[in-house]
Amino acid sequence: MRKHALVVGGTGMLQKVCLWLENEGYHVSVIGRRNARLKELVEKASSSEKITPISVDYHDGEKFKAELNKTMEKNGPVDIAVAWIHSTAPEGMNILETTISSHAAKKWELFHIKGSAASRIPRTDLSTSQNCDYRQIILGFILDGDSSRWLTNNEIAEGVIRAISRKEKLHIVGVVEPWDKRP
Repeated sequence: MRKHALVVGGTGMLQKVCLWLENEGYHVSVIGRRNARLKELVEKASSSEKITPISVDYHDGEKFKAELNKTMEKNGPVDIAVAWIHSTAPEGMNILETTISSHAAKKWELFHIKGSAASRIPRTDLSTSQNCDYRQIILGFILDGDSSRWLTNNEIAEGVIRAISRKEKLHIVGVVEPWDKRP
């Protein structure tokens, strides 16, 4: 059985993560909202057969769940999921976790990407199944002398790849302190 990775939001800042996972031997299912960007990602892959583009908006819970089920029926259970799901879809992460867990025959990893504000609040917002190994990646900012700036897409992708490689329960990309220096 081949290894299966799922990336939610994989056509923007996580595009490099999708291509890295493909090069690591995974079949990568990529969820995005724009067909043109999904097509661009497939064209960049070393093998277009190793990428399954999925055009769906995770704000539509029923369609999101249906597409998750469909890709797992086609490509097998998910071994690793990387998800950047905005708080505007409060049920999105729960739908993702429960749907993947329902197909999983063994433990799988969930890397939940969150914004810098997540460093200020307790990490109790997602209850996971026993077969889900939940990990959190917090996107911070970069201090540059007396000023600061947000992370670039490349810095985000490199940080996410580092977090996946290290398998840390909590990984911060950039810094989140001093809070008053946030851009």
